[in-house]
Amino acid sequence: MKEIRIGNHLVGDQYPPFIIAEMSGNHNQSLDRAMELVEAAAKTGVHALKLQTATPDGLTLNIKSPDFLIDDPDSPWFGRNLYELYQQAVTPREFHKPIFERCNELGLTVFSSPFELGAVDFLEELNVPCYKIASFELVDIPLIRKVAATGKPIIMSTGMATVADIHNAVDAAKKVGNENIILLKCTSSYPATALDANISTIPHMRDMFGLQVGLSDHTLGIGVPCAAAAIGATVIEKHFTLNRDEGGVDSSFSLEPDEFALLVRESKQSWESVGHVIYGGAEVEKKSLKFRRSLYVAKDITKGEVLTAENLRIVRPGYGLLPKNIDILLGMKVNRDIRAGTAMKWEYIG
Repeated sequence: MKEIRIGNHLVGDQYPPFIIAEMSGNHNQSLDRAMELVEAAAKTGVHALKLQTATPDGLTLNIKSPDFLIDDPDSPWFGRNLYELYQQAVTPREFHKPIFERCNELGLTVFSSPFELGAVDFLEELNVPCYKIASFELVDIPLIRKVAATGKPIIMSTGMATVADIHNAVDAAKKVGNENIILLKCTSSYPATALDANISTIPHMRDMFGLQVGLSDHTLGIGVPCAAAAIGATVIEKHFTLNRDEGGVDSSFSLEPDEFALLVRESKQSWESVGHVIYGGAEVEKKSLKFRRSLYVAKDITKGEVLTAENLRIVRPGYGLLPKNIDILLGMKVNRDIRAGTAMKWEYIG
């Protein structure tokens, strides 16, 4: 699978997972809070911070009929009108430039999910290094074409998507000449449970489309993304907040800074642990071989004496003959005097 450069980072299965902190609407319409999120994200060691670039009018209609209400009682936004929710959730355009500038100063890659065609033009002015297509926008083929035409890498979330949906989105990008595509397995439930994650889809999707595949995760905690890293996820995206108790449109399924720092460390550990198929011990284990069991003379033996279970034992360390040889040796005579504590050798027999 080819590597893809995003900002200063190379992304691929030969590198630790590329970790994205999703700010979303957790700035609570405060630039000061948004900047605090930037500073906190940089300290956790994440590779990138992601925004959402949209306007309520670009996302929906300002209508209050039942069609435009969230009617799922399990949703954190149950009963909310879409237009009013997006008024609270969108990142104001005027926040983008200072956020981008500070991220660049901190060496933190920053990019965004555009939710309308005009957002792409706006983000191009900020020189974004890549784009994210959100799960709900995966079926917006004109948006994907416009993003792909920039030539920048595209990360596509696939929550709710059928194989046909994913194929159509990938094909739309490729038809305008952009093959720098990373897919993300995603469960579009907020929050999602580990039982709903189905991360075994990651290698299956990778093989089906011949593309890198990562995880956009809405579960609580870091167990699911670490498991995903161990089965080949090259990108991990999680929502980020300063403090869940302080609220925010996505705070209930977001990680706090100390949790994100743990995710960065443990996902790398998970990725490193996969390694290669190996038997016979890794190089680092060689110094431990001495602590294996082997055959040792347990009592002083004189020349011509027979080996017995009392004078020949299986003990540590491992410098003597292998324990499997004890049945052969018992009853045989030694050809010299041997002191207790001597590692047994074939040359002592006969």
